Amino acid sequence: MKIRIGFGLGTHTGSGTAERFAQLVDELESHRFDSLWLSERLTSDCPDPLVAMTYAVARTRRLKVGASVMVLPGRNPVVLAKALASLDQLSGGRVLPAFGLGAPNAAEHQAFGVERGERAAWFDEALPLIQRLWSEDHVDHDGARFQLRDVTIRPKPLQQPLDVWGGGTASSELRRVARYCNGWLPSFCSPAQAEAGRSRIEELAAEEGREIDPEHFGVLLPYLPDGTDGVPDQLAALYRSRNPDADPADLVATRRGLPALIRRFVDVGFSKFVVVPVVEPQDWQPELAELAAIVQPLQT
Repeated sequence: MKIRIGFGLGTHTGSGTAERFAQLVDELESHRFDSLWLSERLTSDCPDPLVAMTYAVARTRRLKVGASVMVLPGRNPVVLAKALASLDQLSGGRVLPAFGLGAPNAAEHQAFGVERGERAAWFDEALPLIQRLWSEDHVDHDGARFQLRDVTIRPKPLQQPLDVWGGGTASSELRRVARYCNGWLPSFCSPAQAEAGRSRIEELAAEEGREIDPEHFGVLLPYLPDGTDGVPDQLAALYRSRNPDADPADLVATRRGLPALIRRFVDVGFSKFVVVPVVEPQDWQPELAELAAIVQPLQT
């Protein structure tokens, strides 16, 4: 099992100035992190994921890039398929697409122009269409939202197939991963919940006549600064609202506590990790140097 450690910017972790984001990207490349993951929230400080991914691959030679996750409802699937295929070609095959329904937030739904009740149906039509556009020519499609006749996008992605990751832990989200995706990257879940979710996805995928690569199970892990005494009350309240059945201590660790938490996920079959700082550091250089020294020995 190949353990890989990526780094993520959360929805409230801004990229700051161009110089600050450049420093982040350069340090991730220098310290050989596997990947950089960009959150999507139109109404928050985080950068647009497609723009930031493009900047990052243009500045690096090996760092992979992904969105954790990119909101699909509200986007034109042909335009998005073209953009991501182009980015995969120009990056030398370093793009990790990951899609979701978007935050349960009225402002976000308004910004994307899709009613909350329409998001799942939009996703279920758009993602298979994007995957066809990446692999087929002369695509015809008759759907409730999109109608295409003889559409071909070029260039095709360099990666064939271009694997798609999905997130979420609800029953409907697990079924969607099993039906359409090639990997699972949830957040706000404990090792025990992740193990149960993986088993359910594998069961549902088998019902669909599909199989998820055992190397394609990962998790986003937030971390706190060293010296933090327990999970702060405000953060614990947020985690309980997102996952009331879990102990917040099972969802987040201090920076030096990350290896122990990662090993608990490895023990239940997970091998891809995206660590996300809860508190944005003043300087990325010492932060990422220290973080790399702690987590890089885990990579195999």
